[in-house]
Amino acid sequence: MYTLIDGKKVSSDIKLEIAEEVKKFKKETGKVPHLAAVLVGNDGASETYVSHKVKACEQVGFKSTLIRMEESVSEKELLDKVGELNGDKGIDGFIVQLPLPDHISEDKVIEAVDPEKDVDGFNPVNLGKMTIGLPSFVPATPSGIMELIKRYNIETSGKNCVVIGRSNIVGRPVSILLSKKGVDATVTLVHSRTKNLEEIVRRAEIIIAAIGIPEFVKADMVSEGTVIIDVGTTRVKSDKTKSGWKLKGDVDFDNVAPKCSYITPVPGGVGPMTIVSLLQNTLKACKQKY
Repeated sequence: MYTLIDGKKVSSDIKLEIAEEVKKFKKETGKVPHLAAVLVGNDGASETYVSHKVKACEQVGFKSTLIRMEESVSEKELLDKVGELNGDKGIDGFIVQLPLPDHISEDKVIEAVDPEKDVDGFNPVNLGKMTIGLPSFVPATPSGIMELIKRYNIETSGKNCVVIGRSNIVGRPVSILLSKKGVDATVTLVHSRTKNLEEIVRRAEIIIAAIGIPEFVKADMVSEGTVIIDVGTTRVKSDKTKSGWKLKGDVDFDNVAPKCSYITPVPGGVGPMTIVSLLQNTLKACKQKY
């Protein structure tokens, strides 16, 4: 029988911990952490994420600011806004919600964010520091994954871990965090061009599925007793939900779960952890300033 890794519960526990820290910090300094989010256009998934982030800020006693920009905004206008936020002393950390419209370079925008306010942890300065083990803002989703593994006391030392997907936001950073001293997993990173992918995944004791293809990981790719962290959140059409959409993970949950020792659900697994990691980074940014 598998154990369901409950990201909702863990994130609620962490929010209570953050709220306590915020109270204490406010008492000592009179300051309250302030997170800003820039949302370009009207992407449905991005709207949902940002509204969750704003709500989470309220729950822990943060200030939050949402800056909306039209889909047609020019790259220069967006970069000017980033520059303005970099210089705003009242804002401790901010994010520019991805994806951005095609005419804007995501790399340019990420590089323009002040590393000390980069609570998403995407700026190359933070990624570089994380890679060599220096203090930095760790990208929110990988940070949330590591927190789940820690809080469920999942043994990682010497374990054969396979990360599926090589994005700069999840796959690559989490592969680095898992191989760090003290975590000590043996990590293989596979992707769409990997030969014998299924065979490699089958040998894994821990699988991080972050490829963005719904139900990519099938039961015959998983060995008995495997730990699975499913990062996938693809919106697929559904006539069974009010919104007409439902979230699907990268793992064929119903058929794979019975073979697992631990598995995250979608939704309710990694998603809530991404948001609390962002809050943790914002609190850290605020404390570093004062």
